Amino acid sequence: MTGSLLVDNIGELVTNVAGEGEGGPLGIRHHAAVLVEAGRVAWIGPTRYAPAADRRIDAEGAAVLPGFVDSHAHLVFAGDRAAEFAARMSGQPYTGGGIRTTVGATRAASDDELRATVRRLRVEAMRQGTTTIEIKSGYGLTVADEARSLRIATEFTDETTFLGAHVVPAEYADRPDDYVGMVCGPMLAAAAPYARWIDVFCERGAFDVDHARAILACGQAVGLGVRLHANQLGPGPGVQLGVELGAASVDHCTHLTDADIEALASTATEDGGTATVATLLPGAEFSTRSPYPDARRLLDAGVTVALATDCNPGSSYTSSMPFCIALAVCEMRMTPAEAVWAATAGGAAALRRDDLGRLRPGAPADLMILDAPSHLHLAYRPGVPLIRQVLHNGVPQCRP
Repeated sequence: MTGSLLVDNIGELVTNVAGEGEGGPLGIRHHAAVLVEAGRVAWIGPTRYAPAADRRIDAEGAAVLPGFVDSHAHLVFAGDRAAEFAARMSGQPYTGGGIRTTVGATRAASDDELRATVRRLRVEAMRQGTTTIEIKSGYGLTVADEARSLRIATEFTDETTFLGAHVVPAEYADRPDDYVGMVCGPMLAAAAPYARWIDVFCERGAFDVDHARAILACGQAVGLGVRLHANQLGPGPGVQLGVELGAASVDHCTHLTDADIEALASTATEDGGTATVATLLPGAEFSTRSPYPDARRLLDAGVTVALATDCNPGSSYTSSMPFCIALAVCEMRMTPAEAVWAATAGGAAALRRDDLGRLRPGAPADLMILDAPSHLHLAYRPGVPLIRQVLHNGVPQCRP
């Protein structure tokens, strides 16, 4: 689709550009219009001054927001773990052990089967406003399966993460050092050409801090950025390891000490955020009946917070960023404005992308039109399909 596109008659435009409109983190403008040319935002201003365009979308007074940036998702897998979910709802605690069930199904699946799952979930997420998504490997855990998982992921996103250190697979259960050696050697070599990031599940029952440090350092040595699953199942060293290694993001952050928050806050940047983002994944707490992270402590300490879905077949089988926003507001003490910012500009910060999560001239035209007059409705009306239309790089996508 070529030519210019005007989205006008916007009742509330969230730009996430500080100092815009009403000011504050969301940079809200009223009675606004957005001109799109060549897939990018070309102009933003009052509807009454909007330039002519080849095509027009009338927002009919609704709210328009930047597309969601989901910075933590596990979409390359086969099978499901509905029985495990039912067991948890009957009182069985979550330990992370079910990952190995998905590993077996993923290894047995064909490339086309894996690709179909990623495509289905990617479309599902797009329908709910997610225009950028990070996709991890981690359900293959062999050299060939990790490489093919990432190769398939690159067909759907530029933000791919090598998670060969998800758990120690059954065949290495008595030889974790040997598995770490393989992750750092042939597996990393095979995966790195398809990855931008490296990640480790630094948690009891997965990888200890020494193994995590060694794996992440090897990834850094070949040019991969660092991300880290940390402090999900209990207090631990993961958050502080992430800060030590300059991680873009430490994810989960469910159990934090004062020292963990101080470490994150110590990465403060000149723009008022932090270099290491705390990415919170409330879908996992919802699905495992676990305590929610205390986002208020992080925000009050000046830590940059992102929200993401953690979409995976075991502990958070949701692709809905609006659902995560509602949980963050109702269960994690975030304001609606903080949660929307965390799901857009916060996710972009977790990926170290300053071109995403904001609407301003020159930025990709990734945006959504709500069936609602304000961003407040994303938390105010949980579970309601409020995304009317999504534009990705200026191109209208499938409607819900």
